[in-house]
Amino acid sequence: MAFTLGIDIGTYQTKGVLVDEDGAIHAQAARDHKMLVPQPGWAEHRPEEDWWGDFVYVCKALMQSSGLDPREIKAVACSAIGPCMLPVDGDGAPLMNGVLYGVDGRAEAEVQELTDRIGEATIIARCGNALTSQSVGPKILWLKRHRPELYARTAHILTSTSFLVQRLTGEVVIDHYTAANFSPLYDVARQDWVDDLADDIVALNKLPRLLWSNEIAGTITEKAAAETGLAIGTPVTAGTIDAAAEALSVGVDQPGDMMMMYGSTIFIILRAQTQVSDPRIWYAPWLFAGEHASMAGLATSGTLTHWFRDQLARDLDPAEAFALLAQEASTSPPGANGLLMLPYFSGERTPIHDTQAKGAIFGLNLTHTRGDMYRALIEGIAYGTRHVTDTFTALGQAPSRLLAVGGGTQNALWLQATSDITGIDQVVCEKTVGASYGDAFLAAHAVGLVERSDIAEWNPAERTIRAVPQPVYDKAFTLFRRLYEQTKDIAEEIGNE
Repeated sequence: MAFTLGIDIGTYQTKGVLVDEDGAIHAQAARDHKMLVPQPGWAEHRPEEDWWGDFVYVCKALMQSSGLDPREIKAVACSAIGPCMLPVDGDGAPLMNGVLYGVDGRAEAEVQELTDRIGEATIIARCGNALTSQSVGPKILWLKRHRPELYARTAHILTSTSFLVQRLTGEVVIDHYTAANFSPLYDVARQDWVDDLADDIVALNKLPRLLWSNEIAGTITEKAAAETGLAIGTPVTAGTIDAAAEALSVGVDQPGDMMMMYGSTIFIILRAQTQVSDPRIWYAPWLFAGEHASMAGLATSGTLTHWFRDQLARDLDPAEAFALLAQEASTSPPGANGLLMLPYFSGERTPIHDTQAKGAIFGLNLTHTRGDMYRALIEGIAYGTRHVTDTFTALGQAPSRLLAVGGGTQNALWLQATSDITGIDQVVCEKTVGASYGDAFLAAHAVGLVERSDIAEWNPAERTIRAVPQPVYDKAFTLFRRLYEQTKDIAEEIGNE
């Protein structure tokens, strides 16, 4: 029996699995870490501790619990949060904390400047995406301007997955799916790095070598083997962003398949028939050559439920708090007794791309309970999700099948509210392990152990959440949209004080 190893670095937790060639999980391990918020609008991880340290810890835990000979592991694949921005020196040592994906809005001024200078239409035509807080190019320019001493020492700009692969193999690589988030430095037609749109950001030789996610980046080095317990020479794939690996884990493979990931954020990936570029959503080449993906993501979702628990449910046992809050919320009817919540506690990503957007709980009166507020929170996230799915539909990209994945799939209230508010049925697969399982499948595919279609046998569908029309939700969604529009100038003024 051959085995593959998949490890994923998430926003708050690292997870790993050892899987055999039939898709059976032989070992699982996890380790928590924190997202650092050194100031409002910033989000960081510590690369040595949170990325590589977690990888080593989880890898050793998997090996110990499984009892496998390291030589039985035929390939390794990893994924991580992304797109991130991490400058490293000539030895691959991090020069600062990793700057996280779209939840970090520190480069807002650079986004605006580059957009004004190049032109949004040109950027979309060449890069497939408008510049937003998700874009890495402006964050590199921020580094150059605000940390010039670090920029001067930078040998390469990595993302989280690139950093792991470099530690494992010594190779500096990045997959095309992740690279497409480096606008305005990646040309989607040429599928290559370019500097003709902005030659003052970074020298292209400081960017990683481009590969597809099912290509082998290199093999485990002697040093990496000593640290991880893996066998020298084990193949390692180029890897990808966690959300893409998660989509693969539940069978997003054919055009029209859509993944909805319920995690620290809601993230959506549609396997698209063709390239569709629009400033409201994101585009990237899919994990395999010649294929396309459209993406969208909220800035807060699971993070917002954690905030609510930590700030408004301190009387509850943290281990039981979410279940108890869901019980309280279930006593509140659809529409949360007239409460509306804007879930923009870290600004918002798609489709409004507003880093100054603020969270709000609107409509409170003395009869409202904590259950009403928690239901309004869940519904607010679902309204934000409908804003995204309506945008996909308006672009001619309505999903033919929606697959739900992530920790939030354990929250029945959240799943049902999302289906009812969006009007879309959701399929939940047998295994909800997530991105690390997709990594293990990708590793198996990369070395020829499985075909892509085998994922349906690895992880079959288990249940379907049917959308139940609720007239109150259509009206509430309209009010949700109006509430944002009528308060965004106030939110911007608050943000600029």
